[in-house]
Amino acid sequence: MANITELSDKTYNDETNSGLVITDFNADWCPPCKMMNPILEKLSSKDELGDKIKFTSMNVDKNPETPNNFGIQGIPTFIVKKDGNVVGRMVGYQPEEKFRLELEKYM
Repeated sequence: MANITELSDKTYNDETNSGLVITDFNADWCPPCKMMNPILEKLSSKDELGDKIKFTSMNVDKNPETPNNFGIQGIPTFIVKKDGNVVGRMVGYQPEEKFRLELEKYM
């Protein structure tokens, strides 16, 4: 069962200021974003990494302020925050195993 919290410009800081959080900045029209969806859904489950990492998602078309603050120019972009501080960034489609290994670095 996927465990991904949808964020907005208004909720981003409150939802990502504690613990280990990854935010998927995406858009409905983006093919690589759609390709990442099953990977994110799988990894966000409690059986996978969902009990260690909070998975969040933000639509860049509906929420332009936060992506602009991060200088996001390509999607999908994944921002990893630990206790409110940015500790990692990945851009573009990531194969599941590569994505998992990258996230495990922060745990």
